[in-house]
Amino acid sequence: MERKENLTYLFDFDGTLVDSMPTFVSAMLRLLDDAGIAYGEDIVKIITPLGYRGTARYFRSLGLDVPEDVMVDEMKKFALDAYLHTIPAKEGVIETLHTLAARGDSLNILTASPHVALDACLERLGILSLFEHVWSCEDFATTKDDPAIYRMAAERIGRDVGKIVFVDDNLLAVKTAKEAGMRAYGIYDVTSAELRPEIEAVADRYLFTLRELL
Repeated sequence: MERKENLTYLFDFDGTLVDSMPTFVSAMLRLLDDAGIAYGEDIVKIITPLGYRGTARYFRSLGLDVPEDVMVDEMKKFALDAYLHTIPAKEGVIETLHTLAARGDSLNILTASPHVALDACLERLGILSLFEHVWSCEDFATTKDDPAIYRMAAERIGRDVGKIVFVDDNLLAVKTAKEAGMRAYGIYDVTSAELRPEIEAVADRYLFTLRELL
């Protein structure tokens, strides 16, 4: 069946397009571990949509007495080598993105990862040029737990927020994007597997691999 219109996608990066969640989370939690600060079992769910600076702010609320800028620099430094050299695309991602782009769909990224890691990783994987916009939370001075970031992204894309399909493996991000008015799809990642029932309950659709968009 021929589609009536091209679609506009806004993709998360870590855990959605690339298999980087262990690296992403380790880069953040290392600061708490080194300082001997305890944290709850829900820490990954909390910090994943916050980005480096939002996570640094949260860590200060847990009692980590280190300046935000110092924390952010340490997180980036710890994770950068993996993004530059080893983190792979998730199963079927590269082929799916090429197919969607060939169809004329608009592909965009909104992620908590900083550009220094994000852009280099996309370039290494050979898919940077497929995206119309590649945004880090730092481009909006807020985080993915703020509904405003999705509306701002829609405005910059130039489409009504309700016409954009957002894809993310994080429960809070999926819920917040829906709150902002986007169509929100959850996608499987091993680090959020235990939250699958909750993600399925709020998402417009749940994917196991990106290939299901085809």
